[in-house]
Amino acid sequence: MSDFDEMRAPGASLRFYEHGPAWDGAAAVALGALAFDNPEAGAALLRKALARADGRPVLAPMDGDTWHAYRTVVESDGSPPFLMEPAAQPHVAEALALAGFEAVAHYASTRMALDTPQAEPAPVAGITVATWDGTDAQPLLEQVFALAGGSFADKQFFKPITREGFLGLYLPLLPLLDPRLVFLARDERGAIVGFLLGFRDPAVPSRAVLKTYAGTRRGVGHLLAHHFHEAARGLGCTHVVHALMHSDNVSLVRSGQHGAEVFRRYALFGHRPA
Repeated sequence: MSDFDEMRAPGASLRFYEHGPAWDGAAAVALGALAFDNPEAGAALLRKALARADGRPVLAPMDGDTWHAYRTVVESDGSPPFLMEPAAQPHVAEALALAGFEAVAHYASTRMALDTPQAEPAPVAGITVATWDGTDAQPLLEQVFALAGGSFADKQFFKPITREGFLGLYLPLLPLLDPRLVFLARDERGAIVGFLLGFRDPAVPSRAVLKTYAGTRRGVGHLLAHHFHEAARGLGCTHVVHALMHSDNVSLVRSGQHGAEVFRRYALFGHRPA
């Protein structure tokens, strides 16, 4: 049994998720898989979804939670999309605005030339960084799951996911990752205190994509990113993409400090009852 209902109308369809994430402490509805032939048809169906939400806050586009697809492209330089990037959905942003939604979270992806001079990151006491050896994928992901749950739990729109759900999402992705671009930071006891998932972009082999990273100690994220940049350069890449960073995240600031430039912006939209 699916956790959503399909809503359809002439020229428009969406998925209605009754139990979305919390938004400022209030349980929200999520609307995903938005497909509109034109803004007006989309807005009409969105208004029906708002009526069905019965006064609850609503987030869109979002396939139930932030572990799955969410956000839509709102600005682009036209460069090719990278693997696992949110699609540029025609008419979605316009339809959401017509239906009374506003952008409630902003994100960006940046591109950095690997010949840009980089300062060495400060060492983090007791921390070692190494690439994943490509083995024991499930035990690795179980450790990443435990770390990610703690790292992201205080973020807006966070919704817990089960261990089984997490493995179901990420195990199929591991064959797409290049172990030489997956890094683990460990403490003195060998426990994972940070991770970085990256891959070489199939659409543009000269660029590597830093998909996500997290660390439980100050400086670990910067250390991981430095190792990723060096490895991508060693593989012959000329550019890296820092993917899908929240506008308020320190990683976006640091990306700019590295000389990276924004090439795509995204937004998550929301609607609250008056």
